[in-house]
Amino acid sequence: MTAGNIKGALLALLAMGIYSTHDVIIKLLGETYPALQILFFSALLSFPPLAVLLLRDPTHGTLRPRNPFWVGLRSICIVGSGVGGFYAFSTLPMAQVYSILFAAPLLVTVLSVPLLGERVGLHRWAAVVAGLCGVLVVLRPGMTPLGLGHLAALMGATATALSAIAVRKLGRSERTVILLLWPMIGNFLLTGASLSFAYRPMLAGDLALTGVIAVLGLAAGFLLILAYQAGEAANVAPMQYSQMLWAIGFGWLLFDERPDAMTLLGAGLIIGSGLYILMRERTGSSRLRPVTEARLRSETVTAPRPSLLGRLWRRD
Repeated sequence: MTAGNIKGALLALLAMGIYSTHDVIIKLLGETYPALQILFFSALLSFPPLAVLLLRDPTHGTLRPRNPFWVGLRSICIVGSGVGGFYAFSTLPMAQVYSILFAAPLLVTVLSVPLLGERVGLHRWAAVVAGLCGVLVVLRPGMTPLGLGHLAALMGATATALSAIAVRKLGRSERTVILLLWPMIGNFLLTGASLSFAYRPMLAGDLALTGVIAVLGLAAGFLLILAYQAGEAANVAPMQYSQMLWAIGFGWLLFDERPDAMTLLGAGLIIGSGLYILMRERTGSSRLRPVTEARLRSETVTAPRPSLLGRLWRRD
């Protein structure tokens, strides 16, 4: 492995540790406050630094999208990914949430066939089936009670997959400011409306922690930009699965969570299938490479897609 690839992998590992810390704070606050309230204030406090970046957008035009359907679908999916993820982390063990969210690249592979015209070979289909079986092993329907947290995590994974498909459809046809701003507007409308139904006054320290969530999401995104500048995507992308190690460690130390054998087995199937698909796309003939394009963790308004941040940062 070259020095650049080693540097890229290490930067990605650090980014994933920061993302996991981002999720730990969500879980800590979720013990006291509604998940949508946490998401609202985290997104609100992430807006000032994002606004500075949005002013760097070199392209001119209105905020009206050229492709309203795909921009709207992507915005809805990012909001759904945030709502699902924040609620799941608030109610489920971290390792279980990550296991379900890791299914997103598998769903991208499935959806890429009807929506992108991607050709998926037998080997990748077998990996998808194995990974989805891993999701069932984690959930164990009929053996353990399934709650709203499990449904929220599944919603988050599905929304992440659809968002990745929408990004592929849009390419660079839309201004970066539109791709970042529209999901934030949708999030403010939904989570802001939820405050009228479920709101709990926040201590100053807890409110500050929602700001920390915003800072960590952006910091991890910029570290990933540096990681992909330093190393090849095929070497950097698998580092996302290191979040499972962070989840086990944080869960053990902070929340007295002990992942059982079935959760670990299911997570192993999901991670193994995801890595196999990445390997096949690295050596195969696919030009679209849908899973590689969706290689990162769930995109939310508090953790925007690093490729979009990179466009603004480099002014390209």
